Amino acid sequence: MTELGKYFKQKSINKSEIARKTGISSSRLSELSRNEKSRLKAEELYLISLALDIPASDILEKLYGHLKLKN
Repeated sequence: MTELGKYFKQKSINKSEIARKTGISSSRLSELSRNEKSRLKAEELYLISLALDIPASDILEKLYGHLKLKN
C-alpha cells in the first residue's frame, strides 16, 4: 500500500466519492493507492485536495514529509 493509500484508509476516504467529484477514475485512484511505482500528478493532487476540502500542502506533507535534502 502506498502512502496515499494509507492516507485514504486512515481518513476513511471513499475513493468512489473522490472519483465522482474529481473525474479521476476509480482504477487510477486504486493504482495510486496500491502501486508504489505510480506517481501522483500535481493536477490529481489538486483535485483530490479540493474534493476533500483540505489544503494540498497537508496531503503533500503526509505523503512526502519524510524526504530530506542532501547535505
